[in-house]
Amino acid sequence: MVKWFHRDITGLQAEEMLKSRGIHGSFLARPSKKNVGDFSLSVRLGEMVTHIRIQNTGDYYDLYGGEKFATLSELVEYYTAENGILQDKDGTIIELKYPLNCSDPTTERWYHGHLSGPNAEKLLTSRDEPGTFLVRESLSKPGDFVLSVLTDERSKTGAKRVSHIKIMCQNDRYTVGGSEMFDTLTDLVDHYKRKGIEEISGNWVYLKQPYYSTRVNAADIDSRVKQLDQTADKQDEGEGQKSKAGFWEEFDALQKMEAKVKKSREEGQRPENKSKNRYKNILPFNETRVTLKDTDPNVVGSDYINANYVRNTLYEATDEKVYIATQGCLATTVNDFWQMVWQENTHVIVMTTREVEKGRNKCVPYWPELHSTKEVGPYVVTCTLEREATDYKVRLLEIGPIDKPSICREVWHYQYLSWPDHGVPQEPGGVLSFLTQVNAKQAEFCHAGPMIIHCSAGIGRTGTIVVIDMIIETIDTIGIDCDIDIPKYIQMVREQRSGMVQTEAQYKFIYLAVSEYIQSTKAKQNEAETEYGNLQLKHQPASRKVSNQPELQLLFVSLAVHRARVRKDDTNTSGLEEIRNHFSVAIKRCFY
Repeated sequence: MVKWFHRDITGLQAEEMLKSRGIHGSFLARPSKKNVGDFSLSVRLGEMVTHIRIQNTGDYYDLYGGEKFATLSELVEYYTAENGILQDKDGTIIELKYPLNCSDPTTERWYHGHLSGPNAEKLLTSRDEPGTFLVRESLSKPGDFVLSVLTDERSKTGAKRVSHIKIMCQNDRYTVGGSEMFDTLTDLVDHYKRKGIEEISGNWVYLKQPYYSTRVNAADIDSRVKQLDQTADKQDEGEGQKSKAGFWEEFDALQKMEAKVKKSREEGQRPENKSKNRYKNILPFNETRVTLKDTDPNVVGSDYINANYVRNTLYEATDEKVYIATQGCLATTVNDFWQMVWQENTHVIVMTTREVEKGRNKCVPYWPELHSTKEVGPYVVTCTLEREATDYKVRLLEIGPIDKPSICREVWHYQYLSWPDHGVPQEPGGVLSFLTQVNAKQAEFCHAGPMIIHCSAGIGRTGTIVVIDMIIETIDTIGIDCDIDIPKYIQMVREQRSGMVQTEAQYKFIYLAVSEYIQSTKAKQNEAETEYGNLQLKHQPASRKVSNQPELQLLFVSLAVHRARVRKDDTNTSGLEEIRNHFSVAIKRCFY
């Protein structure tokens, strides 16, 4: 998505936005106010903002003598991919790392943002229904848009032809040409859905059914939730009926896509491993499964556990966060579970089920009682602390080899207790607060291994928690204006462990959790703006020297992220003291 293009801002407004919402490496593009037709690239460098002019000759885009590109987006993508080096006049290297996004011009689901013409054609022809349409940004002229419609005419290849109709934005109004102007894209689309559009060739193009996008600007997710939650009254033979809501449509499409994922589960199907699976048909993919180490090579299947590594492959982060999604322990797999905890250097375990629910065993207690010890294979586990919070229970466990009792590690066990046996929690606030505490604890351990997350089968609640946490991590890193695509996140984790996120209710819960997190983040930002709004400081020249302590810089970034995650009801003195304590622990573990 080219959300980094801001159509209606000045250089001063760009500076204000980058300083208030961006970090070092944040950037945006905007029309040049000085040279009409040209553009400017505004980039934050430390505490300063620099502006780079982009020339538009009418034939190509370039940085006045640099590489030449057909579109503005290709130019920006070239430099963000580090193919080219940008330098300021004083020799300072300019890095384009984090796009500072603007809001979509509409929250309508038929709006696909920065989608190329060929990709639009692929989407529309795959539907194979004449009259299917979508709206996208213009790549050739940023600020304008394109209405792409599948027609019933045949192209030279024999496929149905896609018509691309340019929508021009003039003085904040929209038109496809002629005298008719519209205040919004929605007004324009609604008008031509009723009337149709006559092309220059004389052919008529009709807009019958939209091709919905699942991508959404995170800041606008509340509007998307309301759209997906709507049910339309539909008359059928004189009786009122409710059509399926948008959540069902999206989740149903996901279910159909999963059937196409064909990956080997051979290890879990071996006779010697079948008894280690809680459910005989819920098995780990071979390519992402956790392989147990230091096991007896003479025992077939001794390296098997029903668990998979799960990574966020949609977003490349400097510090890749890895999860392990696994099933609830059986009596015969407890030793294997603790072997996995030890070899993976795990310090945080998240359990999203009770041991027994509605009379059904969900997970055997693999931890000892408080102040007790438990031998698990070659290791001994001790429970030194146990306390209950509003929705969950926390245990501090210590694990170490039996033959080397002096080598001991802390493992924090978080058991969420408020997830109903069927369905999802009534509201997502409790889960968000729970994840805040879990991530704060994980952040205390430098170089900690993957967080282990499990429920009973290790796919439903586990998948829901993993996806929510991944999306929040992305929002914390890039900002609330980033693009997210919840179906794509689910599709991505399902390619690493089959069946992640099991029900439509869980699917909707992810949307609600992200929406609540965004609203909470916006509220905190507004509070901060109110608190410091009386300060009118002149811009001071800042040094551009690069710190020689990158580790310390990362700690400050981590602190900022952690602070952003503290619950709204914890933003008091005790909450700030907790932040200081976490930061102090992090410094000691990294430097001493």
